[in-house]
Amino acid sequence: MNAQELRDKSPDQLRDELANLKKEAFNLRFQQATGQLENPARLRSVRRDAARVKTILNEQAAKAAE
Repeated sequence: MNAQELRDKSPDQLRDELANLKKEAFNLRFQQATGQLENPARLRSVRRDAARVKTILNEQAAKAAE
């Protein structure tokens, strides 16, 4: 997922994407705690994707506030 793809989405779509990423991060943390996590790198990428979505939401909010 890159930033340009996210910038093309509406704020509602971004919020849905953020909710999905948070759910996935929760599931991955649960798998890690139980020793069932197969791809530890996925945890990092999900966290970074969530941060990317939050950043773009904040950019759009600041742009709308002007």
